[in-house]
Amino acid sequence: MLFFVGLGLYDERDISVKGLEIVRSADVVYAEFYTSRLMGTSIERLEQLYGREIRMLSRSEIEGEAEWLEHARERNVALLVGGDPMISTTHLDLRLRAIEMGIDTRVIHGSNIASAVPGITGLQNYRFGRSATVPFPHIVRGKRIVSSTPYNAVKDNLRRDLHTLLYLDIQDERFMCINEAAALLIEVANVSGDGNFASNLAVGIARAGSEDMCIRAGTLSELKTYSFGPPLHVMVIPGRLHFMEAKALRMLAGAPEELLSGYEL
Repeated sequence: MLFFVGLGLYDERDISVKGLEIVRSADVVYAEFYTSRLMGTSIERLEQLYGREIRMLSRSEIEGEAEWLEHARERNVALLVGGDPMISTTHLDLRLRAIEMGIDTRVIHGSNIASAVPGITGLQNYRFGRSATVPFPHIVRGKRIVSSTPYNAVKDNLRRDLHTLLYLDIQDERFMCINEAAALLIEVANVSGDGNFASNLAVGIARAGSEDMCIRAGTLSELKTYSFGPPLHVMVIPGRLHFMEAKALRMLAGAPEELLSGYEL
């Protein structure tokens, strides 16, 4: 059998008891961390707590010819991933390929940023619309290209009074911060003639699941200059707020009263 084991948000201690039992009893243990990172730990610390040797898989070994899957025909194989395994379509694709090979699969779910953000911010989970990722700009034929997709997702959700969860890009060892994401959104808005976009309420979250997590609410332009510290970062652009959500942002994220007054439903 192939077990997909979610490790949670931040470090080696976030794994569930059920997940830990699976890892300790598996014949072979693999891990991949290009889809999601555990910033508060290392392979060595994972191996020490779990009591197992962990073999790291590359992106090509997950998305390409996954020869290691053959082991799961006759043995119990655990694949460790950050967050919750099935949040990533990459892991769903891998699971479906395993099933097509005649391999039984099982998912051990873990905490993930999509479910944690409502609890961290006090924003109600059923009021979130489509999420998006803010990618790093890229160069095409010498021209810097900034994606408008996250801005468009935010605007679409705001028209429906919905909140937007924005994931921030990860490329190898490069992690986008909230400051850069805010600047990119404002840049796209200005090009679109939306000069008031920078005054929208926004919430930045850094190092969710850690003891030194940082959460801060303010205008998008204010978050552009706020120091959130080390990664990983995510951001939320709220829609209109239920009075309880407004109170939560004031008490949990330091949102200014005068900014919240225009957002309550």
